Amino acid sequence: MALSLTLLTPTIGAVVEGFDLGEPLSDEARREIDRALVEHSVLFFRDQRINPLQHREFAAHFGTLHVHPIYPNHSEAPEIMVLDSELVDLQDNAIWHTDVTFTETPSMGGVLAARLVPPQGGDTLWASCGAAFETLSAPLQGFLQGLTASHDIQQSFPPQRFALNAEAHARLELAKRTNPPVSHPVVRTHPVSGRKGLFVQAGFTTHINELSPTESRTILAMLYAHTTQPEFTVRWKWRVGDVAFWDNRLTQHYACDDYRPARRVMHRATIVGDRPR
Repeated sequence: MALSLTLLTPTIGAVVEGFDLGEPLSDEARREIDRALVEHSVLFFRDQRINPLQHREFAAHFGTLHVHPIYPNHSEAPEIMVLDSELVDLQDNAIWHTDVTFTETPSMGGVLAARLVPPQGGDTLWASCGAAFETLSAPLQGFLQGLTASHDIQQSFPPQRFALNAEAHARLELAKRTNPPVSHPVVRTHPVSGRKGLFVQAGFTTHINELSPTESRTILAMLYAHTTQPEFTVRWKWRVGDVAFWDNRLTQHYACDDYRPARRVMHRATIVGDRPR
């Protein structure tokens, strides 16, 4: 089979037409989706009516699913994370980030389903870290490829926002103990395409290990600004029933927190990836 795709930008993003995620997924269809994901970095499916169990089943075709140590999960499917603006602090989503890089094997990808969307706002943006790296000068590319950076869960989940009662404090402390800071290359190589991309972001990266604090802050600030230029991004306006599937290995994303006091509810499945190289 060949997927029917409509490209959204020359750099990142495509809409998949006429595909029902609630139907059983054949091996051929899985391979086509995987191929399109690697090529376009984020795929969008309109008008999907999948329930949490179908959501989990679809995502599990692409790998083992991660259970988030802090965010709440769905009662019917613990692998489905519930992002409800009335139940949990979502400020950390309103920052450019790559999911769960605080683990040794960060997410391969995420499958996000819109359950309740505000009348205005609440868009999500994705940026191509591959395109960002490829437009850097050759000397800077060479310099960055020799560096590593530390990633820490506390960067996006500080106690002052996620330890407001005894239960939340205990959950956060357990998450910190089971997810100590880890190091990843500043530039990672995609395990399927071989494409190189920047792998540092404001969500969890604390510093570049081989540089002084001042050098690290300066280089990271430059890379963050460079990666999130409009030319490298796609912006999605959600409708209930939309599903996005993105390649977490060479992207960052940003969920706009511009819709309050309206409510926004999203469900996410997170697929475990490989150790960045």
